[in-house]
Order: sequence, then C-alpha cells, then structure tokens
Amino acid sequence: MTLFESIHNPEALKRLSADRLPVLAREIREFLIESCAQTGGHLGPSLGVVELTIALHRVFDSPKDPILFDTGHQAYAHKVLTGRHDFTDLKSEGGLSGYPSRAESEHDFIENSHASTALSYADGMAKANEVQGRTDRTVVAVIGDGALTGGMAWEALNNIAEKKNRRLVIVVNDNGRSYSPTKGGLADHLASLRMNPGYEQALDLAKTTLNRTPVVGQPLYEALHGLKKGIKDTIQPQIMFEDLGLKYLGPIDGHDEQALEKALRRARDFGGPAIVHVITQKGKGYAPAENHDEDQFHAPGPFDVDTGKAKPGPKVEKWTSVFADTMVELGGEREDIVGITAAMLHPTGLNKFAEVYPERTFDVGIAEQHAATAATGMAMNGLHPVVAVYATFLNRCFDQVLMDAALHKQGVTFCLDRAGVTGNDGASHNGMWDLSILQVVPGLRLAAPRDAARLRSLLREAVAVEDAPTVVRYPKGAVAEELPEIGRVGTMDLLRRPADGGLSKDLLIVGVGTMAQVACEVADRMADQGIGVTVIDPRWVKPLDEALVAEAAEHSVVAVVEDNGRTGAVGDAVSRLLRDHEVDVPVRTFGIEQEFLDHAKRDRILQRQGLTPQELSRRLTETVSRRGEGTRTTRELADETA
Repeated sequence: MTLFESIHNPEALKRLSADRLPVLAREIREFLIESCAQTGGHLGPSLGVVELTIALHRVFDSPKDPILFDTGHQAYAHKVLTGRHDFTDLKSEGGLSGYPSRAESEHDFIENSHASTALSYADGMAKANEVQGRTDRTVVAVIGDGALTGGMAWEALNNIAEKKNRRLVIVVNDNGRSYSPTKGGLADHLASLRMNPGYEQALDLAKTTLNRTPVVGQPLYEALHGLKKGIKDTIQPQIMFEDLGLKYLGPIDGHDEQALEKALRRARDFGGPAIVHVITQKGKGYAPAENHDEDQFHAPGPFDVDTGKAKPGPKVEKWTSVFADTMVELGGEREDIVGITAAMLHPTGLNKFAEVYPERTFDVGIAEQHAATAATGMAMNGLHPVVAVYATFLNRCFDQVLMDAALHKQGVTFCLDRAGVTGNDGASHNGMWDLSILQVVPGLRLAAPRDAARLRSLLREAVAVEDAPTVVRYPKGAVAEELPEIGRVGTMDLLRRPADGGLSKDLLIVGVGTMAQVACEVADRMADQGIGVTVIDPRWVKPLDEALVAEAAEHSVVAVVEDNGRTGAVGDAVSRLLRDHEVDVPVRTFGIEQEFLDHAKRDRILQRQGLTPQELSRRLTETVSRRGEGTRTTRELADETA
C-alpha cells in the first residue's frame, strides 16, 4: 500500500511525521498523472497545489473549518486526502465529479465551478459563525490568482475587511495563470508581489540598517527614517491588501510544505481576516505540463504519461475551430471587428484571431460583466465586438446584456461556445439556460446553427447587425454532419417534407440548432409508419419568423425539439407565437427538464432526457394518433388518390 492510500481523512494526515510529507506529495502527483492520463481532467491546476493542500488539511480541521476552492479545478489533491482514491471513472457517469461535490464528501462545500465566488461564500460562512457564537472555527478560501480578476471577488474583499475579528483566511494561489497567463493590472501587481522577497528580506534589511548606523553623532530619527524607507521599498506591493485592513503574509513558496504550515498557522491564529499569498507552479512535478505553453495541462484529454502527448483519436472538425477560422476571415474583411474573451482565449478559439490581430483582441480576465459592458462601449464608438464565452458563463452578465447592450441598441455579438448539454463537467457547465434567459431581452437576435455551414453563415449575419445585440450559440465537440435544406419557409430552412408531396401534414417539427439532426431522424422513422412529417430549422430562434404561423396551421401537431431547459425557451416562444395569431394547433415541447444535471456524457444525458430519435418518435407517434381516429395518414390519402 502506498502512503497516500493509507490517508482516508485529514486526521490520518495530521498523524504523519513531517519527513513523510515529501513522499506523500510525490505519490499524490504520480497518482494524479496516471489517473488523468486515462480519463483526462484538470491535471495542471491540481499538480500545482499538492503541498498547499497537504498543509491546509494539517493546519485546519475540515469539515469544522470549511475549505472552499475557487475554482474547483485545483481540488483533486483535496479529493485524495479526504479519502477518494478511485479516479477510474473521473468525470464519467457514476464516477467522481471533476469538481468538489457535496454529494461526494462532507469536506466539499461549494461545487459551482464559476470563478470568483469563494470569497463571498467565505464571508457569509464567517458571518454565520459570528452570529452563532462559533469562535473556534475558521473559514478558509483558496482562490486562484485568475479568479481575483473577477469583480465579485473584490466586492467580497470589501465586506471581509469590514470586521477585523472574523476568523477568515484567504489563500491566494498565485501561479500567474487562470487557463492562460492572467491578464490585467491586478496580474501585474501580483507579479510584483511574486518577485518581492517579502517580510524575511525586510527583516534582514532592518538588521543591516541598525547594525551599520552609528549611535553616536547621528540623530536617531535619521536611522529610523532610513529603516522605514528601506522596508517600504522592499514590501511596498502588499500595501494594497493591508490598506483594506487585511493581514498579509507572503509571498510563500507554495511547494515548501513546512513554510506553508507555518504561514497558515500564523494566519489562523491572527484571529481576523488574513491573506496568505502562495507562489505555485501550475503542472508542478510533470515536465510535459510545466513546459506546456498554452495552459500547462489545464484540462487535457487522455494522454501518454511518458511523452505527455494526447492519445490518438479520430480527427474531427470541432465547433470551436469553425468559429475560430470564421473570425479570422471576418477580421480580414472588416477592420472594425474586435474579439473579447473572459480568460478563455484558447478554450473559445479566439486565440487564432489574436495571433493575426493581436491589437484587436482583448482578454479582460474572469470578468464577464465587464466584458459585456466594455463591448457595448466599443460598439458605441465605432467597433463591432464579438464576445466569445461559454454559454453557461453568459448567465453571469445577463444584466449587462439586457441593460447595457440591448437597452442602448448596440451591435455586440455574443458567441456562446459549449451551448446545450456539455456533459462531463457537470451541472455548472451545461449551457442549458441561454435560450430561456435571452428570450426576455428586447431587440436581441439569437441564432442556433445546426452544422458548420450554418455557423459560418449565421455568424456573418450576426456581425452585420448594428442596431441590436446578436447571439450565436453552438455546442461542444465535433461538428454535426452537414444537413442541407431542401427549401425555404420565409427565412427558415426546410429540411423535410412528407415523401408523397404533402398530401398529409400530420406533424411539424421545429428542430433547434443541432437538434435539427435529431428531428430529421425522427421524421424518417415516422415516415416509415405512414405519418407525414415536416421539419424546419428556424436558424434564428429569436425573433421567430412569422412564416412559421401559416406552416403550423397546416399541420395537426407541432413539436419543438431543443437541448435547452424547457421553461421559457424556444418551445414556449413557438406556443406564444401561435396563440398570438389564434392558431389552435397543439404544441409539444421537448427539451431538458429544469434540474441540475449530474455529470455524464452528452449522449447519455440526452438519452435520460428522452431526446433520442427512438424515444421522440415513439412519443410523437402517440401524440399524432391521439389527435383522433379520423386523422388519415399519408399512405391512406395516397391510396385514395391512386
């Protein structure tokens, strides 16, 4: 049995002698590398905090002292030290979550992997301890330096600094990166701290100054003035934190476990809010990760341990790549187009645009709200910004989309990667909200391409709009097979008609985005049963083309298939459109139930939600049949005509 396998809880960790801890750290790294090589996962961030996580669990008493990770990318060592040693099915159905999970362990408190939130959770927990008289408890928040670029973290710091005796320790895990190198003035400030020798050098300077200052013949104030100036020059960068009233300790070598324990104990015993600034190396201990320029193995797929190279798989075109290439083309055609991202330059594919047009690319850090409003300012001043974010992160800047971009009728395009069901990253990453929350935004136009060709054309249409915000949403992974239209209904693409020329129109299916592929498979299956099915891809799902009204009126049933939450999404919009035009045709809506989905592969989640061709065909066949025995099928009408 390895040393780490004997650790099932923090108490067992505390019993280890200090000389065993380097062995433990090495074993944890080896385990994480071997495990993630098989499954993929957030390897780089977790390798960087092994010693830090060991020190945290030796100094604090989890779960009495809650340890909060912002973000959960860095929590794999924490999982190991709290007894979770089976990473076989990491991020797969039935296996461990890729983030902290309240369902997995009493040592996990927050599982939302949206960044910059932990300090607010910690502030609330510390206040709860104070109100309830729990003076023996300390709340610990481990926040990556990238998460400090988010405004919510600074709102929390402002409140944390208000009370000087609340027991709260903030650990700034400073590795100079979120996904890619951290951007902005705060990042520059932390860099100055990172290069600063800190208190130890200041103390050495103090001793040197006093030793070389003659006592006789020189006023004492001159010696003190020299000492004050020397210390100020040495430790000046930390003043930003201390001016807030927060005790500052550091910078500390994040890979010196004993130094970490010493600093964390000082912070714990301070009795008020304290910041421990820790310098770590992302990917520590694994050369391929340390030397990986793009993101130091932030979240690799399966790879070869010896080389670090990704394991070979089928070469497929991905949605993100289609967006990336189209942006480069658009940038060459229009000098007013600029790209904006919130610390997601490579994950969203905007890095290709940045390589060609660096002066027209802006990474604002983990600050989606700022991204949306800054983009609005750019649009007001003659540019057309394209804001590239994950669909689930658009939730964070809804107010700015509504009250800044839309209210001012500005041409800002939001491109939502990972829209719909993403799967293995769990509830916080499924982009199943945008089709609902954006429906309420006046003037906004929202497109959902079904394949690569439509993504290219719809993105071009989106950036041509200058008097309203536009949104283009597309999923994660491989691009769906191209699905050409057979005609047009208004501005919408007609994908299927009943094979007999339309003598019977039993069912109209509105397929949203990639679900248009599923809708066509459903139509083919139902046609085999003599049911006449029409399939339309609306392309723009907000606003809906009113040509849909006349088309729906010719059918017995209308169904909408989408991979968004059902409430308030495209299905509800279609129903409302038909009601407004007094078209009394029943509408069935098929989408995601409004619940937080456990991690699993996309196909498995869609199966559980009944969004497969087989299940949809069965349910829609029953719906059409219930419309009455008098409803004649396509084949019956064809036989009569013959």
